[in-house]
Amino acid sequence: MAPLKARTLLLLGAGKMGGALLERWLEQGVVDAGQVAVIDPAPSPQLSRLAAAHPIALNPPIDGFAPGSLSAIILAIKPQEMFRVLPRLKPLAVPETVFLSVAAGTTSESIAKHLGAVARIVRAMPNSPAVIGRGISGVFMPKSISDRQRELCIELLKAVGEVVTLDDERLLDPVTAVSGSGPAYVFLLIECLAAAAADVGLPKTVALTLAKATVAGAGELAWRSDEPPATLRQNVTSPGGTTEAALDILMRGDGLSALLHRAVRAAVERARQLNA
Repeated sequence: MAPLKARTLLLLGAGKMGGALLERWLEQGVVDAGQVAVIDPAPSPQLSRLAAAHPIALNPPIDGFAPGSLSAIILAIKPQEMFRVLPRLKPLAVPETVFLSVAAGTTSESIAKHLGAVARIVRAMPNSPAVIGRGISGVFMPKSISDRQRELCIELLKAVGEVVTLDDERLLDPVTAVSGSGPAYVFLLIECLAAAAADVGLPKTVALTLAKATVAGAGELAWRSDEPPATLRQNVTSPGGTTEAALDILMRGDGLSALLHRAVRAAVERARQLNA
């Protein structure tokens, strides 16, 4: 195993998101395993398997790292855990090291209070499809970040999916409401569509298979197509047909659009409360 002085990447937290990032980094060769150290006080079976199969350093002492030796420290832990750990990381908060936070509800300002003004902090919001490499991350990088650090953060995030950059950290609240929480809305759609299918006579297992495949296929078509979603919707809708009958219900003034607007606004407000 490589010594700590050879490590250039420190991952704090290897739960669902941190674990997904680590696994993709290793699979895609984004970083060499010998350059990675992971701190997680309760390693999952998946993390233990990765540590056994690769020369990553698992739970090394934080004071074993010299200031400036790490290119990046990735914060993938819960806020209450983060604020217990951050004071121990303050000696490592030098301009040569970028802190990439993927923790929801924790602003750069609140992180900087524990690391100091010199800390280089990038904030990102990936989402749960990252576990299969189909996620998307919104990321805010301040002007104090060097070009090298900017490229590194983008590369680390691209390992789990697409990346969109933001010029205002406050926009991460809407990102959280749309793509961060959005998978739950889609899973609910699948649940509701399957339940409706069963209600009109389909066996539950068939209903669920149809609902999952339809949502997955339509989403993939929307992603790959150059046409806007409205055009794709119209392509499926024949005048006087079955789709039009259903859309007449969904597109009413109090229908799906109104519900989603209210839902996303509620999520944004909650995100702002958590960040306050």
